[in-house]
Amino acid sequence: MDRKFAITGLIYAVLGIVLGIVMAATHNHSQLVTHAHIMLLGFVVTFIYALCHKLWLTNGHGVLARIQFYLHQIGVFAMLTGLFLLYGKFASGEQLEPLLSGGSLLVLVALIAMVYLFLRSDAARA
Repeated sequence: MDRKFAITGLIYAVLGIVLGIVMAATHNHSQLVTHAHIMLLGFVVTFIYALCHKLWLTNGHGVLARIQFYLHQIGVFAMLTGLFLLYGKFASGEQLEPLLSGGSLLVLVALIAMVYLFLRSDAARA
């Protein structure tokens, strides 16, 4: 799982930097919030999960670890899509609320799953 998280994190980093370059080149910074979420949730958090799997988790190949990976990826993708549509003025906040709130909840559940995996892994080593 560490490799999957690292690869997806790096892909998010590329997307975030490309969006940042586009904003700088066009002098249109309306997607700043989207850019920040790509870099933080997409790159930083995903890469931290990769490090957790590589360095500490002893139970990182089970069903819960795979579920946690996909919950995080689906949640982040939903949030980023919603933010891009919102700040690009392609849809209203009311229209995007289910996508944004659903994505946020998936990211939260994935984080709780990571905490559980981390705690269970530590307990297994003790």
